[in-house]
Amino acid sequence: MNEIVTSATQPPAQADGPAPAAIGELALLARAGRYADLETRTRQLLEQHPNAGMLWQWLGIALRTQGKDSLPALQRAIALLPDDAGAHNNLGNALGQSGRLEEAVASFQRALALNPEFAEAHNNLGYVLRRLGRLDDAASGYRRALQIKPGYAEAHHNLGDVLQRLGRLDDAVTSYQRALALSPDFAEAHNNLGNVLRSLGLLDDALASYRRALQLRPDFSAAHANLGIALRLAGEQDAAEASCRQALAIDPNFAASIATLAEISADQGRFAESELLFQRAIAIEPETAEAWVGISRLRKMTVDDAAWVAQAQRIAARPLPPQKQVQFRYAIGKYFDDTQQYEQAFENYRRANDLTRRYRSGYDRQQMTQAVDSIIRCYDREWLRRARGNVDASVRPVFIIGMPRSGTTLAEQILASHRSVFGAGELMFWNRAATGDRATAPGSPGSGEHAHTRAVAVLARDYLRLLERLSPGALRVVDKMPGNFLHLGLIHAALPRAHIIHMRRDPIDTCLSIYFQHFEAFHSYASDLDDLAHYYQQYRRLMAHWQAILPAQAMLDLSYEALVGDQEACSRGMLEFIGLPWDPQCMEFHRTSRRVISASKWQVRQRISSSSVGRWRNYQRFIEPLLRLTQP
Repeated sequence: MNEIVTSATQPPAQADGPAPAAIGELALLARAGRYADLETRTRQLLEQHPNAGMLWQWLGIALRTQGKDSLPALQRAIALLPDDAGAHNNLGNALGQSGRLEEAVASFQRALALNPEFAEAHNNLGYVLRRLGRLDDAASGYRRALQIKPGYAEAHHNLGDVLQRLGRLDDAVTSYQRALALSPDFAEAHNNLGNVLRSLGLLDDALASYRRALQLRPDFSAAHANLGIALRLAGEQDAAEASCRQALAIDPNFAASIATLAEISADQGRFAESELLFQRAIAIEPETAEAWVGISRLRKMTVDDAAWVAQAQRIAARPLPPQKQVQFRYAIGKYFDDTQQYEQAFENYRRANDLTRRYRSGYDRQQMTQAVDSIIRCYDREWLRRARGNVDASVRPVFIIGMPRSGTTLAEQILASHRSVFGAGELMFWNRAATGDRATAPGSPGSGEHAHTRAVAVLARDYLRLLERLSPGALRVVDKMPGNFLHLGLIHAALPRAHIIHMRRDPIDTCLSIYFQHFEAFHSYASDLDDLAHYYQQYRRLMAHWQAILPAQAMLDLSYEALVGDQEACSRGMLEFIGLPWDPQCMEFHRTSRRVISASKWQVRQRISSSSVGRWRNYQRFIEPLLRLTQP
């Protein structure tokens, strides 16, 4: 994408210059994108008017847009027109394209000294300052351009890019949306808006943005690559792989798509293949964060990976956008944790979390407490009685819920190894149902008994249709979205015979593992130890409520520590609970071939181990806020 806006500001006609009709002809050729013809015609006119600075500007523009050396022509224009702001602006563009960034800054500043209201020069200066890493100064340049020219779509878009790099994601969304309101067919803005929406966890909206960009520009390799990333996160692995391969068909050296293909291979347990793909991406783009970080997740790292950590530290020490810096810090922290260098591990995890808080929405403890109060107040036994009505009695759904990092992926992998069970991963259905407009909220005006019954019946029907699409033949389908613990009232009302497995793990181990995990979005509480402790307490309070009001046979409580201590007994217990006979394949869960996109994809393909039990003791001196959490 070429973010530099060329401004061919023309000086007053010169006595020895070409006729106005000839100038008009050049402008028409430029607007038509016929830059080779523009070069030819300008050279013809220069033979007649060698001292016409305006013609040297046009020649410079024609050469630059064709990727040719334009500097001599633009420098000649400056010599002839030293006080022309447009000439200095165009020279700045060429210098920036040549990588001579400080000289480009000087040219743009000279243009602005001559014409302070030159919006394009402010925008172009912002672009070069961004490349120099001077993000706040770049944002100021874009804002000044917009003060002068509020309808300047490119400047809104460029401001969005800087705000994204600064971690101000909500503000970046606003800037991209303003650019698109002015220029609805701005493919780059659709693509970059999708990137921010993806970072905010709004996958459906991100997918729509990428698809709109591709409608406008079918050969847009970056949009194909980003669509692949989002589709993988949405669980659509085949479509994700197809998008990545489409990006590579357009640009075989697109490192981000190769890294996504590596992640898809890892999701399927093909870790050696994944590492080769990551190395291929690094060979193309030596500092690509996705590849360096991806390697750290493929195995338990050892001191033999010293070269990896040394290079990761070198890259992380450079000025990087906050999101990239965060990725590296989590990965470096994992290396030191794996190699039992706990102080260095915690320092990197702490830095990662501190940076994350700068660009993520903060956790509101009061709001969370009030939300749990509201759920407990509204979803009571009486609401369940009224809402159930004539609902579906299907026993297909199995929900595995709990805190993140509590063993939900392990439990799903064991069950999905049974020949009659399909593991669907983390489905967003109930989160959307609870926050959308399809369910009648308890206690809302007009939400009478019949309205409750109708809304809940629709949810049951739609969810079971989703499970049928995912796996038509399975007797049981596992939805292991941990956060469904927030929606158990709605889930039980819609599907009273569904099986709910509640995974519990030592609270300090759970919270520490969350703190050490790089979540894309959703978990605003995860980057602060006090926030984590508060969120855990609210989770515990809500689970006590569900255990008090749901029928005893609806939910199985299972301890992670018990599961890793006696895998067979706990596996048999889970299968008995969901009404299936024993299958010895469940003991060989690590051999099961299926896609796992959670952070535990490597761990669940290893034999069961108790090595993570009591892990928090290695970090006891760093985690005082978590030490207040004890087993209930």
